[in-house]
Amino acid sequence: MFGYSEHTSLSGGQARRAAHIGIDRAHGLIRTWDASAANAHDGARLPQLISKQNTGSGVWADTAYRSKKNEAFLERGMFKSNIHQRRKPRRPLPEHIARANAKRSAIRSAVEHVFAGQSRRRRPNGVNHRMGLFIRTIGIGRARIKIGMANLAYNFQRLAWLEGRGVPA
Repeated sequence: MFGYSEHTSLSGGQARRAAHIGIDRAHGLIRTWDASAANAHDGARLPQLISKQNTGSGVWADTAYRSKKNEAFLERGMFKSNIHQRRKPRRPLPEHIARANAKRSAIRSAVEHVFAGQSRRRRPNGVNHRMGLFIRTIGIGRARIKIGMANLAYNFQRLAWLEGRGVPA
């Protein structure tokens, strides 16, 4: 299980949104998700992303999700925290923590692939890449629907890819 957020910036003075997802490590399918205003603290969304039905015990996330409250929540749920560690203010990150964070990043990169598949990117030839998700809505309710539909479409695409490979989902 992974937890992570992607902030979507909008032009025209509109509010920014953040999408938070929890994915299955083995297959890369989105299992849980949430959307919030970008100014809301990312770490507060972790309990909504963690599923008790998840068979994996590890939780990987960036430093925004690290807090005493979240660590206690994970410990109560018997999950193993693999959340990145922060550096102390005005101090360099110790080498052993930097190496541990690099190992966590290698695993957590699967979440980045989900967001890369959904984001709007232009190729040099001017063609949009993949889903071209661009959130431009008024109100968090509409943004949640748009993000939810994009997550569903991503899961359909991912499932078709997995079945084409002959991997049991």
